[in-house]
Amino acid sequence: MTAFDDLMAFQRDTQALAEVAGRLGWDQETVMPDGAAPQRAEEMAAMENILHARRIDPRIADWLEAIDTALLSPVAAAQIREIERARQRALKVPVTLSMAIARATSAAHRTWAAAKAADDFASFQPALEEIVSLRREEAAALANGGDLYDALLDDYEPGASGQDIQTMFDAMRPRLVKLRDAALGSDHQPEKVIGTYPAKKQMKLASKLARTFGYDLTHGRIDKALHPFSSGSGLDVRITTRTNPADPFNCFYSTIHEVGHACYEQNVDRAYLLTPIGRGASMGAHESQSRIYENQLGRSRAFTGWLFDRMEQRFGYAPASSADAFYGTVNRLEKGYVRTEADEVQYNLHVLLRFDLERRLIAGQLDVADLEEAWNTRFAADFGYEVDRASHGVLQDVHWAEGLFGYFPTYSLGNVYAGCLHDALRHDCPDLDVQLAQGNVTYATDWLRDKVQQHGALYAPEKLIELATGKPVSVEPLLAYLEAKFGEIYRL
Repeated sequence: MTAFDDLMAFQRDTQALAEVAGRLGWDQETVMPDGAAPQRAEEMAAMENILHARRIDPRIADWLEAIDTALLSPVAAAQIREIERARQRALKVPVTLSMAIARATSAAHRTWAAAKAADDFASFQPALEEIVSLRREEAAALANGGDLYDALLDDYEPGASGQDIQTMFDAMRPRLVKLRDAALGSDHQPEKVIGTYPAKKQMKLASKLARTFGYDLTHGRIDKALHPFSSGSGLDVRITTRTNPADPFNCFYSTIHEVGHACYEQNVDRAYLLTPIGRGASMGAHESQSRIYENQLGRSRAFTGWLFDRMEQRFGYAPASSADAFYGTVNRLEKGYVRTEADEVQYNLHVLLRFDLERRLIAGQLDVADLEEAWNTRFAADFGYEVDRASHGVLQDVHWAEGLFGYFPTYSLGNVYAGCLHDALRHDCPDLDVQLAQGNVTYATDWLRDKVQQHGALYAPEKLIELATGKPVSVEPLLAYLEAKFGEIYRL
């Protein structure tokens, strides 16, 4: 075997072990008994110890030295890029620190869940203080004197910087605020959803929606969790959703959103299975898939007409006065606290809040003890009303309990990518609405598979989107889409 073959065989086992660790995380958030949390924290720390040791194994350096990179194919070169990237990161972060982060974030998950249920940030504060301290230490090791937040952001969006994200957000905020205020102040307001929707029937329709959007349930499953998520890659990709009898859209669109993530992982070229590029290119690229599935496709006028009929059949009554009215209902802007339940216009404003606060936390400009007050003050300034309880504020998201600092801005970056992709998709398929009205999303999902998903992490994220669309990444397609869509709905 060549040095490259030896390296890839070694890497295959490393990737397989990483998938096992991911499955422990899935289990923790779905079916693990509450009393198992302390042991699970130790199990996660032990897995991180093994993975860290493999990522810095001295043989990797020997194999890399022996490989003639000039002879590598583009795919092989991308594999080497990702292996070296993971190795350099692991060399900078002591294994004891990696294990401490794994242990602390695993233990914190149940602490956060209990604190959220009790609306008690103080009970979660010590765990979060430990996580922030550990992640700052990790960031300092990775940054080598550079920006701490950028070092963490690079885990989720390679090549991006906090300043780049800030510039993008500065371009988006004024138009988003103007559109939100105009819609909420319009004389025409869409109907609210009517009726109640039993959880079991919601889950059955959610399963149909998942299959409609291409989710392969022979290689996946749908469960319920406190916070919807997608987990896994290749042949085992699992999603979760949640139900609320008064708000069926929470279930349906959370499901479609997570299916976007899952289909990305299921549709990566099988030749890349259990290799470094056998996954999404970045979290921004991942969010582009979940957001375009959920919003540009799932909340389109054409598709909501089909969904209206399915809901009437499934539940025995119409969720709105007509299919046309239902389109407005699905896309209705409302005052609210929760990011995952927010409409397309206000969603990014929720992300901006989190981005600014977590940058300050990592920079040491904001203490965890002051986080709840800072959140509430910022929310009131951005949205014009007060947070009513901690579960609607600082405790609503699981991300900080899991140590995912640098993750939040990729949601909005994903929206920007989705805007670019949707613009190109509409150009390539001018009769898309005819298909969506029949509940047929196959052309769109096949287009996304061919343009984005099959490539895995072969390309850097921005290059991937540029290759898919033929244009540089820009916020303009997203903002133009939002202004046109909601201008029509609200008769602006």
